[in-house]
Amino acid sequence: MLVNLFEYTQWVFLLYFIGLNCSYMLLNVAAIYSVSKYMDDKTLTTIPGIDSDIMPPVSLIVPAYNEQNTITQSIYALLQLEYPEYEIVVINDGSSDETLATLKKDFKLVAFPEAYRKRLDTQKIERIYVSKNYPTIRVIDKHNGGKSDALNAGINISRFPLVCIVDADSILQRESLKRVVQPFLFDSRTVVSGGTVRIINGSTVERGHIVEVSTPNKIIPLIQIVEYLRAFLFGRLGWSPLNALLIVSGAFGVFHKETLISVGGYKTNTIGEDMELIVRIHRKLRKAKKDYRITFVPDPVCWTEAPEDLSSLANQRIRWQRGLCESLFLNMSLFMNPRAGAVGMLAFPFMLFFEWAGPIIEIFGFIIIIIGYSMGMIDTNVFLLLLFVATLFGMMLSITALLLEEMSFHMYQKPSDLLRLFIAAIIENFGYRQLNSVFRIIGFYQWFFNTKRSWGAMKRKGA
Repeated sequence: MLVNLFEYTQWVFLLYFIGLNCSYMLLNVAAIYSVSKYMDDKTLTTIPGIDSDIMPPVSLIVPAYNEQNTITQSIYALLQLEYPEYEIVVINDGSSDETLATLKKDFKLVAFPEAYRKRLDTQKIERIYVSKNYPTIRVIDKHNGGKSDALNAGINISRFPLVCIVDADSILQRESLKRVVQPFLFDSRTVVSGGTVRIINGSTVERGHIVEVSTPNKIIPLIQIVEYLRAFLFGRLGWSPLNALLIVSGAFGVFHKETLISVGGYKTNTIGEDMELIVRIHRKLRKAKKDYRITFVPDPVCWTEAPEDLSSLANQRIRWQRGLCESLFLNMSLFMNPRAGAVGMLAFPFMLFFEWAGPIIEIFGFIIIIIGYSMGMIDTNVFLLLLFVATLFGMMLSITALLLEEMSFHMYQKPSDLLRLFIAAIIENFGYRQLNSVFRIIGFYQWFFNTKRSWGAMKRKGA
């Protein structure tokens, strides 16, 4: 009986990894086609003035909770955006540090009794400020309600038909907003457009502007650069042509405001509010038989600070996995629903089998196989084959992501940086990915037993 268990486990484990990596390879093929087509089309969209007169105005919504170290740099970066008309709405969500005081000092804020329409329920707003030096900046000071509640408050007070969600610890490149808005110009069905998020650790920033892109010296953020390249350049580029994108990063996404409000805005009882919103938009618009598009654009870049210590990384990945669980099970009617198209028949099952259940299968499989091998119940050749499949495909995907990055956007220009990233793509498979799976299992546990939600601590350098 025990021998049969080990035998069945090794085959399930092997088939799982083959299925997972074949799915990733198919996404890679779709991504390579998408990025090559995008780079060809990009030539036409970079003609000066081709769309400056027709770009819709945008409200940039920046939720901030205890962001005193990064908030000023982030807003300076937003003020430098190359875009005809936009406003910046910063929401101080009851910060316990000097976030509001920093904003008041750096941007010369004064109280302004502004009337607005409360279309989404939020915690009480104490005061609205405007900047004396920068009239496009408004700051909302409200009771703490979490990120979703802060975003809903910003949506209520925003003035323009498109809203762009930007994290307070992130920095946009100057042309990013123009690029991420372009899908709304080229296709009237567009309701959401998302850009790429990259790791800022190791790079040099002056007054909110990236002056040198480089890699960090620490291994944890270095590996995350490879992770982000893989997730955005392959994962999201692969799903976007099928209109089956299930997540637009909460750090950088543009929404049609009326669509946002029509689906109820951000849910305040979930911890993965960004993914849950996108999945809900799919579900509600599919049910209403609306013709819509949710698009990913690969080169509008938002730079964000990645965790550099294991504790912060653990908090982040636990939160992400719990958010994934909530997002999928709150919208389970999409699963294998033919009316949901590629979303229900391809993307949702992929997320459920490989992202939701994946960490459990991986860790459980590794444990069973190691025990079986140590007890002599699993052949050495089979054991080595399983390890080979589990690691080689991971390396191939990461290295391919680096190659695609070099062939397309070429952000990292120093040979030393490329060498570091190549090494990171190799060593992430020996300990880091397995540890990440453990963090995700904790997130699964917290969701399953409905433990108290918490964002956890995230140490910021603010450099």
